[in-house]
Amino acid sequence: MPRDYMRVFIAVDITNDDVLEKLVRARDLLLESRADLKPVSRENMHITLRFIGEIPSTLVYEICDYLKELKFSPFKVRVKGIGVFPTIHRPRVIWAGVDEGVEELSRLHDDVEKILRRLHIPPQREKFIPHITLARVRSGRNIQSLIKIIDSVADQDFGEFMVNELVLKRSILTPQGPIYNDVCKVRAID
Repeated sequence: MPRDYMRVFIAVDITNDDVLEKLVRARDLLLESRADLKPVSRENMHITLRFIGEIPSTLVYEICDYLKELKFSPFKVRVKGIGVFPTIHRPRVIWAGVDEGVEELSRLHDDVEKILRRLHIPPQREKFIPHITLARVRSGRNIQSLIKIIDSVADQDFGEFMVNELVLKRSILTPQGPIYNDVCKVRAID
């Protein structure tokens, strides 16, 4: 990647330590399957509103300026359930779902899309499904054991947290996993 480019995405951080701790316990339970998983570290767990990718740094700061126009009120998100993309028999991504706050997150996602469109960033191809990635599946090793564990925690309630801001994050890829840095934040209107 050229030096004047950044790999970025827009996210909502999980602001409740209790919710994070329960997500970490669920992630660790998945690892007990001995499936070939790449777990997401606690500090990297979030809800991605929009992955943007590698773009010029100047455009990143332009996005920050435009995001400041966003107006949204604080809202509650309840994290509940565990699912997979694309299917349970061929899982690639294991995630915790959002049970409450879906409408508000979807509205925020749509507002972000409008801003990005004004900056000539192509729209997201896949439908927005709010979730928190817990692990990525790297191969088919021990998939049956993994499926059993996913089924056993499929309806788990992880609790709730308040969304008071959204964050534009930079992702720096390393062999140990990505490192995320906040570039700018947009606070909800109280």
